[in-house]
Amino acid sequence: MSNRDREQSKPATNRPPKSEKSVVATNRKARHDYDLEPGIEAGMVLIGSEIKSIRDHRVNLQDGFVQEQGGELWLMGVHISPYEQANRYNHEPLRPRKLLLHRGEIMRLLSRVREKGYTLVPTQMYLKNGRAKIEIALGRGRKQHDKRDVIAEREANRTMQRVIKEGRYDD
Repeated sequence: MSNRDREQSKPATNRPPKSEKSVVATNRKARHDYDLEPGIEAGMVLIGSEIKSIRDHRVNLQDGFVQEQGGELWLMGVHISPYEQANRYNHEPLRPRKLLLHRGEIMRLLSRVREKGYTLVPTQMYLKNGRAKIEIALGRGRKQHDKRDVIAEREANRTMQRVIKEGRYDD
């Protein structure tokens, strides 16, 4: 049997290759509440039971935010469920987690956060090359009427696309 035959006879697995990005959780609420700028990838300092829970997709980013303490960025309010098999060596679900970024990136982000109305919010958590990463984005809070305008615009676009697709438009 040649090497090619052996490779083709391997059973297929459901896991993506290690180089691909596997999304664990997204923060849809952040997209609704903030006008977001493009995100930045950051690593996190985790303990063993946390990474196992992340791999099980037991993460909630809804109430998460990023805070500066002593020149470092910390992820606050993100709930990572306790890992059931960790027993007494489990982690605190809402504990602050240090973000790993270059000093220049931290300074650039903090200068923008000090501007009025900007905040750092987690938008997505994913696994990349077997490591947990989080995407954080600068966001400017929306007012209630802005949220309504965005929803109305989205509905109008959907209706327009539906009419075009069905071919019911009048010339």
